[in-house]
Amino acid sequence: MNKQDYIIRLEEKEDYRAVENLVRESFWNVYRPGCSEHYVIHALRDDPAFVRELDFCMEQDGRLIGQNMFMKTVIEADDGRVIPVLTMGPIGITPNLKRKGYGKALLDDSLEKAAALGFCAVLFEGNIGFYGKSGFDYAGKFGIRYHDLPADADSSFFLCKELIPGYLDGVTGVYQTPQGYYVDDSDVEEFDKDFPPKEKLRLPGQIF
Repeated sequence: MNKQDYIIRLEEKEDYRAVENLVRESFWNVYRPGCSEHYVIHALRDDPAFVRELDFCMEQDGRLIGQNMFMKTVIEADDGRVIPVLTMGPIGITPNLKRKGYGKALLDDSLEKAAALGFCAVLFEGNIGFYGKSGFDYAGKFGIRYHDLPADADSSFFLCKELIPGYLDGVTGVYQTPQGYYVDDSDVEEFDKDFPPKEKLRLPGQIF
């Protein structure tokens, strides 16, 4: 990967269907047979928590190759405070360019821009093996718990990065996933009819 061979810019309305198709290609059969992420991003654009100033496309030679987006949410602190934070994703790279550094470049640029806008922390669900390279750590180390997760359950998927060091000092509490991420399977199926047919496969490693 060459830093000169791509640009990162804000998504425009003209990009919407191409972004949705990219997300569909990126996530198809990864976590479940088929995917829902392309519908999730479609729905989230109209959500009040959606951060339009942090809705990014990555381009190479005029072709869309990646995207990332952020949503506002909160930590409900044990002392009664409500702590504003961001969550992130879906973040996707076109399949033939995965594991070549583009995803990390897009992630790092997105986080830098989020910090520049005054946002202070990002929490979301991801793989520490990848996201740890960009400064994420287990959210449990910050004293933040994932909503509705039993105390003895594995929370290694739940990650956190302070954009402002020390922002979460003295904070313990429960992170709340924005409701917009919860979509109905029947709505996903209906939305997916507008895309080219793809085979849904049950594959090893899927979690749903």
